[in-house]
Amino acid sequence: MLYKFKSKVTGDVIMLQANGQRVLEIIGKHSASEPSTKGILLPEHMPQALAALKDAVALEEAQQKEVIHQAHAENLPVPRFEAIGLRQRTLPFMDMIRQCLKDDAAITWGV
Repeated sequence: MLYKFKSKVTGDVIMLQANGQRVLEIIGKHSASEPSTKGILLPEHMPQALAALKDAVALEEAQQKEVIHQAHAENLPVPRFEAIGLRQRTLPFMDMIRQCLKDDAAITWGV
């Protein structure tokens, strides 16, 4: 399944289900107890969503650097990470949020 994020002022952003759910979890719009197959992100909630995504990207990158540092310190092979990190996966959605915030437009999504 796919998540399709839409707005009136940008092109659509499409994500695989797992990636879409992770993004929605980060911004507080999805959880195991409240799955979100449809929804809306209003302009007044976009600054918090953008901040949450930025924090999640920074955390992932810091954790990866720490794991690499530990591997070097212990003379172990450096672990492999996903080829596409959270930064690359969230960038189109973050751009969408920025444009929608600027134009005061909501973002909707569905599966």
